[in-house]
Amino acid sequence: MEPRNSFTYALTAPQQTYLVELLHQGNYRPAVVPYSIAAADGDQCRIVLYTSGKCVVQGKGAQDFVTFVLEPQILQTVGLGYEDILNPLATAPHMGVDESGKGDFFGPLAIAGAYVDEQLAVKMRELDVRDSKRIGSDAKALEIARELRKFLGGRFTTVVIGPAKYNELYAKIKNVNSILAWGHARVIENLLEQVPTCPRAISDQFGSKEQVKRALMQKGRKIELEQRHKAESDLAVAAASILAREAFLMGLRRLGEQFQVKLPKGASDAVKQVAKELVVKNGPTTLLQVAKCHFRTTDSVLEGAGSNRAALGPIGAAQSRLVDRSSFHSHSKPTHAG
Repeated sequence: MEPRNSFTYALTAPQQTYLVELLHQGNYRPAVVPYSIAAADGDQCRIVLYTSGKCVVQGKGAQDFVTFVLEPQILQTVGLGYEDILNPLATAPHMGVDESGKGDFFGPLAIAGAYVDEQLAVKMRELDVRDSKRIGSDAKALEIARELRKFLGGRFTTVVIGPAKYNELYAKIKNVNSILAWGHARVIENLLEQVPTCPRAISDQFGSKEQVKRALMQKGRKIELEQRHKAESDLAVAAASILAREAFLMGLRRLGEQFQVKLPKGASDAVKQVAKELVVKNGPTTLLQVAKCHFRTTDSVLEGAGSNRAALGPIGAAQSRLVDRSSFHSHSKPTHAG
């Protein structure tokens, strides 16, 4: 396997201090990088500590720097190259499940599942598969997703709930976690059709595990379910997060083409402005086709367009409750949307 040439770590305050001291030693050549606390060139690599506390190591010698300097001297851990020894279950056969679009006003809710075993783990690491939230650009996420789908073959699946269907479900269920549980269960069931011997499924902690169990059908009830915080550190979940992001982005793009407008992500003022223009041009019920209408953003948009939620009918009457807001851990900033 080719050595990686890019690494990113979030450092604690003491670790940042130690790294700055290290980079000021004679073995490193100072460099100037915007928004950095310290930056230097080492042996075939550049090390940058940003004001956010993020440390980025890039270059042909990046892996050696991480293995022989950063881990033992700064992080005081031994991980790179020993992942499978430290955690043998990391590459044991299992599937990961993750979602995208949960906190975005426009677009679908996309849920994906991806399978991993020892051989697939090698390919995923070569591709530098990681949590999609850590992939800076949509273009890069789409590129990695394309490569993922090539070598996974049929060992992945996606469930995409478009806004119209999502709004119908929310009107009936009135709970985001219940919709997620249903979607996760369908992904697990669908992926088990491709890899029926898969023993485990891992996902992020979004609610009661029992919700997913109850939503599983006969085939899925035999699988071991594991929910954990920051599950995207698992390779299969990270792969699923990338595939879910791809499905969300493609769904958002198709909706934009349908209504001849570029639909922004998230729930910013720019999102509200585009939504208001759509309402003025096509009428309030357009929101049922393009947006998750239980968000409070809907009320703001309708008010700005001289309308109100009553114009959306029974399906658009359901609004977010505080319990839903506390469950949002999306790829975008959900607290602005609910």
